[in-house]
Amino acid sequence: MNRPMMIGLTGPTGAGKSTAAKAFEALGAGVIDCDRLGRELLDTEPCRKALCEAYGTVILDETGRISRPKLAEQAFARAGGSERLNQITHPLIIEEVLQQAKAYEEAGVKAVIVDAALLFESGASSLCDKTIAVTADEDIRLHRVMQRDGITKEQAEARMRAQKPAEFYKERSDFCLDGGGESEGLFQQAEKLFCLLMEG
Repeated sequence: MNRPMMIGLTGPTGAGKSTAAKAFEALGAGVIDCDRLGRELLDTEPCRKALCEAYGTVILDETGRISRPKLAEQAFARAGGSERLNQITHPLIIEEVLQQAKAYEEAGVKAVIVDAALLFESGASSLCDKTIAVTADEDIRLHRVMQRDGITKEQAEARMRAQKPAEFYKERSDFCLDGGGESEGLFQQAEKLFCLLMEG
């Protein structure tokens, strides 16, 4: 059984990463959504225990589950707090990525997309044969983030500032897709690149 090609997909918020992931999925690739995995893992026992040890039980809601707003408040309120959060969650996410990749391999899938905003920071890029960044102009991204999340310009700008600049993704990735236009154009770029990778 051939191991599927592992393709990392990343990019800043609002650039079109999710649209590109959908395009690759439509072309037959398996997709592992690391952002969703991160959210799901928060309420597993090992993760909850480690997070409570790091930040205290103030991060729990009234039902005893992790409250994401409370966790964010604690993690970003102190110097090094977010690094601690990443040290706890990233290894768990990578473990889950490997399990899902194995399931895709057993299903005979030829390529697996590892869709991760923190692809390089988490170390998930080390699992990938190739990496792709989706980028777009800042003004386009700003407009999309405001619309998508129903937030103000100031809130959207704060989210964008919390991430790395486009150059960070471009410099580290093997390929770059322009997500600044219509989704149809991004689908076409993704299809062209996917065919190239599958042939190679």
